Amino acid sequence: MEQEQAMWTSPESNSMVSATIGRAMSTLLSARPKKLEDAVSRLDSAPQRSSVASLEESLRILHSYVTDAAKREEPMDGVLVPMIEHSLKYKESKYGNQAMILFNWLFQDEVIFQALATNLASIIMRKEDRYIALGWCMLVRGLVGYEIKTKQLENNGLKQKYSSLLKIFSLCITHLVSVVCNGSCSTLQGGFELPTRLAVAAADCTLALTTALTKKDLFSNGSDEKPKQSNSNLSSLPTTWVPGEKRVKPASRCPEVSVEMNLLLWDHLDELIILVQRLIAWSRKSRSLHAEGLDRVLKWLQGIKGSHAHVQNEAGSHMLNTGVLILSSCWKYYGMLMHLEDYQSSQHYKELLDQYLSGIQFYAENHTEEYTENKDSGIETIKFFLNCLSLLLGRLDGKRFENTLSEDGLRISRVLISQLHCADAEVIDGAVCLLKAVIFRSNYSLAGSSSTDTREMDAVLPLLLHLLDERDGTARAVVVLIAEYCSISTDSRCLQEVLNRLASGDVVQRRNAVDVMSELFRISPHLVHIFGRQDIANHLLERLGDEESIVRTQASYLIPMMDPSLVLPALVGLLYSSDEALQSSASNTFVAVLKYHNKSFEVLCMLFSCLSDLCQNPNLPEASEFFVSVLMWNVHEYCGVVDQDRLTSLEPAGSATGFAQTGWKPKRTSAGLVEEWNLLVEPLIDKLFAEPSNAIIVKFLSYISEQLADAADVVFHRILLRTRQPDEWKSHDSEIDNHVKLAHSLFDRLCPLLIIRLLPLRVFNNLNSSLMYGVLRDKGYFDINDPECVAGILLNRAFNNLEFDDVRKLAAELSGRIHPQVLFPIIASQLEDAANDREILKIKACLFALCTSFVIRGRDSIVHPAMLEIRNTIETILLWPSLDGDEVSKAQHGCIDCLALMICTELQDPELFRDLTTKKSSLVRTPSWSRDAAMRNSVLSCVINQLTNDKIQVSSAKRGNEGCSYESSMSLSFRMCMANVLISACQKMPNSGKKPFARKVLPHLIQSAEMIMESEIRAAFVQVFFSAVYHLKSAVLPYASDLLKVSLKSLTDGSDKEKVAGAKLMASLMASEAAILESIAGGLLDARTILSSILSSLDTSPEVRQVCNQLLACLTSP
Repeated sequence: MEQEQAMWTSPESNSMVSATIGRAMSTLLSARPKKLEDAVSRLDSAPQRSSVASLEESLRILHSYVTDAAKREEPMDGVLVPMIEHSLKYKESKYGNQAMILFNWLFQDEVIFQALATNLASIIMRKEDRYIALGWCMLVRGLVGYEIKTKQLENNGLKQKYSSLLKIFSLCITHLVSVVCNGSCSTLQGGFELPTRLAVAAADCTLALTTALTKKDLFSNGSDEKPKQSNSNLSSLPTTWVPGEKRVKPASRCPEVSVEMNLLLWDHLDELIILVQRLIAWSRKSRSLHAEGLDRVLKWLQGIKGSHAHVQNEAGSHMLNTGVLILSSCWKYYGMLMHLEDYQSSQHYKELLDQYLSGIQFYAENHTEEYTENKDSGIETIKFFLNCLSLLLGRLDGKRFENTLSEDGLRISRVLISQLHCADAEVIDGAVCLLKAVIFRSNYSLAGSSSTDTREMDAVLPLLLHLLDERDGTARAVVVLIAEYCSISTDSRCLQEVLNRLASGDVVQRRNAVDVMSELFRISPHLVHIFGRQDIANHLLERLGDEESIVRTQASYLIPMMDPSLVLPALVGLLYSSDEALQSSASNTFVAVLKYHNKSFEVLCMLFSCLSDLCQNPNLPEASEFFVSVLMWNVHEYCGVVDQDRLTSLEPAGSATGFAQTGWKPKRTSAGLVEEWNLLVEPLIDKLFAEPSNAIIVKFLSYISEQLADAADVVFHRILLRTRQPDEWKSHDSEIDNHVKLAHSLFDRLCPLLIIRLLPLRVFNNLNSSLMYGVLRDKGYFDINDPECVAGILLNRAFNNLEFDDVRKLAAELSGRIHPQVLFPIIASQLEDAANDREILKIKACLFALCTSFVIRGRDSIVHPAMLEIRNTIETILLWPSLDGDEVSKAQHGCIDCLALMICTELQDPELFRDLTTKKSSLVRTPSWSRDAAMRNSVLSCVINQLTNDKIQVSSAKRGNEGCSYESSMSLSFRMCMANVLISACQKMPNSGKKPFARKVLPHLIQSAEMIMESEIRAAFVQVFFSAVYHLKSAVLPYASDLLKVSLKSLTDGSDKEKVAGAKLMASLMASEAAILESIAGGLLDARTILSSILSSLDTSPEVRQVCNQLLACLTSP
């Protein structure tokens, strides 16, 4: 022995030790279990020296090795790993008990037991080898459940150390549960999961460990008593679940070791909950009945956790309360029935079945009147047996399940049917779940199945349908069975019976029928396999007006789950019902449908069609536009971009539509429901192209303009693809006789522009967008004939003389949104060419684009260097001779409005030029732009100067002659145009520019009016004054008295035209606000005298006489 001891302790002999213990373990694990047991029995009497290959010698080597490793506190992987691998290799073989025999023998020594058990527990956490982990779970499960069947051994190490072994292994439960959680295969179709082999083994090992902690006959170390097998007597089952129930034994009567194990189980309650959750996920697909039982166990565990906890007394020792005892007594049975791989309990399923059925009958019959104090306890115990029955039947395979129901189905059905009259809803649910499996003889999900045997259900269907005539627990149970039957039935007979009850005049029948429909939708949410879906939709839509609010609510909840094509057209029609309850319910359902299908473009298209039909209905009241707007508001809410003010502005005052009377308002959500706008924008654009005359789509797109801007590249891409189509448009001249084709072609040309019009200005600001501007060359040069960018399309259609008028006007308006850096050089060039060629249409397009740019861009447009060139061209056009109403005159009116908008833009910000020279504008890319030319003379100054001077420096090109510039008499018509510019500016001037405009214009014109020789110009001055007083309001107050003097002078010395203008000016002053009247009060006496003089004169024209007569009447009236 000294030589052997030296062999174990010599550092040089590590490899020899490993080889020796390896051979010994191989010999021991390959021996037959009976021979190994005999060798262990003979070990003490065997000779000291024998063959190295003998079992006795191998046992001595093993004992010596583990003894030395225990003393040195060294790992025992050399012994334990072979045992783990052997357990995995022979997990189902009769030769697989060698490891158990060796453990039983070694555990007799306390030191060896502690070291060996601790090392075994640590392997699962130390080693990451999945193969080792799998074998470890099987070995430990075998150790926990192993019982020595031979009586030859005087000592039983496993039995003696069983409670200590459980304590050590319980430290691994948390790690085992983590293995279970990480051991699911990828999720299968339908949301189901499958476990890996390791996850199954870890789950079963955890169940074995936790179930072992519930045994009441555990023994402390040294006890010789043998554990008793569980029997089938009802007395061994849990008899109470109610907290604080008197029949629970007090803690002082529990054996000390059982108390400790029960508390240890309680400490792992969270792990049990997680484990059951994973078992549910794995069983949901193939063992639905078992999953139902697991789900109820999960709820029970969560309830136990929430309502119970163990406490400590003053001395610090643990006390057991009701929750700990209930967990221990019930988990003993639940854990046994949850095993995924079980080779023993399945053999006793008949005995367990009898036990659970007897338990249900016993507590159902005995916990009545004479046991009212324990009534709740009896109900809870019945729930326990129902759960056990679900777990037991649910774990049977198809053949055994069928055989069990063939033998005991009638007895099971009778017991379960008796529970349908129970007052407890959970008992009824559990009974129905089991009854469903028994009647349909199926242990898996029935939804959509076509192979399920329904013969038994066909036979009992009439009886079950009659039970729907009452409103009780039985009816609630029958609802589930009938809905399950409808989900798998191959005909619509049962469904039609339910629908007939849904339309019944009996409210009880309607409530039960709508409950059946709710359960049917739960089983098969989209009714894919259900016959008569349109009938279901029609009946549910009718129930939106049901007098019973519960029925209305359930119908409103179910309708959104249906195919929108079945419900949406009729639902939109119900929204305008005269029945207030129906209308309100329909409106809420309408919003719910949109929310439920918030990712479906088809639903939007369907809705557009419904709204289009609605707008074309001649029978709708006059408020139909508001009604459609409200519908669009709901769609708008569905998109998550609600504008409450926009909706409010749509409602006409005193509307008699019924919305105000019913108090109906669409419900607003906190956030948008459409998540992927890029997925919807493209088909929306394509639909508008397919239906260019559909105003509903355009209106909808206007609601989502910001979302369209976010997906601008998608929008532009679809527009460019559309405009590239070769047959997209032909000259409408060739189709002038075909009005249908002409109208279609017009809409086809307008469509891209209508979409662009919906986009906010920010999409035009990105100069780097190739889809918007193509590739800009030096100094922003842009080719207007570029068909590969949106700006090119706009400009090309705006300047195309062959284009439809409506298309050309809209294109010109949209061109005004183009970035000034791109737009203004183009406009300057195109306007000059058009002026030279007298192309009036192109001139109008240029002017329209300019006016739009001034309105939406403001000061960023007015300072562009190209403005000087544009102004020169405009002046050239205004110098052209024209006649009232001709095309030149119309173009000149455009020039006048353009100059007026320039003035308005110029005066919006008094510090305009100073700001632009001191800050970096986001709209100016080239910092070297010279603004001196633009600032040299403001537009307003130029207009005033050209109006008041009769000579001006003009180039010969403006007069249509070649040569140098010269001093020329300004044409009368040109000066009249300048006066019209000021009049137009008065009309368009925003509030912020009124005072600066009056301050700049009125003093200058008042002073110049006395020096003007031409009567027509003086009359134009007075007309400007009249417009100023009428439009600028209080801004003319400082000049009111002077204006009155101008008016009086015109009446006294002017021509008839001046006198009419002067009279209108006086009338405007007299009609002004109080401050202005007070300012001119001193001159009104003179005015009355002058008016009287004019009226007394025989030379006064009828027009002047009429105006003066009216003014005098105003002055002399009291």
